Amino acid sequence: HRQEALLGQIKEILKEKGYGGVDVDFEYVYGEDAEPYARFLARLREALSPKGLPLSVALAAKTADDQPGRLYEGHDYRLIAQAVDHALLMTYDWGYVSGPPMAVAPLPQVRQVVEYALTHFKPEQLYLGIPNYGYNWPLPFKEGNRAVSVGNQEAVRLAWNRHAAIRFDER
Repeated sequence: HRQEALLGQIKEILKEKGYGGVDVDFEYVYGEDAEPYARFLARLREALSPKGLPLSVALAAKTADDQPGRLYEGHDYRLIAQAVDHALLMTYDWGYVSGPPMAVAPLPQVRQVVEYALTHFKPEQLYLGIPNYGYNWPLPFKEGNRAVSVGNQEAVRLAWNRHAAIRFDER
């Protein structure tokens, strides 16, 4: 059985590398696999708990139980909350390399995800994924344009070189 093999491999790697826990980041899980996925996480947690090792899971940024889309349907927050120690909410990528210029993690959308997650998870179970990158879009934006990914230091350097003010948009 594939799950048995994967669980065995995870245990071996933990032992070999001396890791202090496991973070599972399975994305694009089919909706019909939401329950089996949560059961797998529960089995993995059962294997880790006696060793004192925590299990965390990275989750797509959902805002509703029935949110459509391949990224969301396989992540049942209610079932997963019961199966893991912690969850990392991937609250980023609203703005992306081939999309129109916008914030990577707009605060209103991040707030919606957190508020929804709190309907299933205890606050102490949650970690918030915070992006440490942004994009420099060619302007004016045209469909098909691609942005260049930039880190924090590169963004400051770009602003400095162009004598641009760095501002924060509350919205």
